[in-house]
Amino acid sequence: MKNKTHGFTLVEIMIVVVIIGLLASMAIPAVNKVRTNAREKVILNNLRQFVAAAQQYFLDSGNATVEYTSIVGTQTTKYIRTLQPIASEVYTGLTLADTDTQITITYGGGTEGTTLTYTF
Repeated sequence: MKNKTHGFTLVEIMIVVVIIGLLASMAIPAVNKVRTNAREKVILNNLRQFVAAAQQYFLDSGNATVEYTSIVGTQTTKYIRTLQPIASEVYTGLTLADTDTQITITYGGGTEGTTLTYTF
């Protein structure tokens, strides 16, 4: 009578582990790229909202420049309630003039931050 054992050999298990490792090594950079693209889209949307609020502020007040603190806040006279940072970007120092055609922000923190420009 034959004694059959069911299971995987060590070589088969090692091959499966190597294949899973290769698939993971290909997937991780793709996930990081998608995450970076999503962050950039959120930042661009925040800049777009800031610019739209600034343009409305220009029409309402007749001023030629606007600072972040003039249009963002919880008071009913503000144009935007808040802009949520997602990648260590700082919006509080933003200033826009009515003659500007683009706005730039640096995100990512540290000394190697990435610059993103919104042209309108």
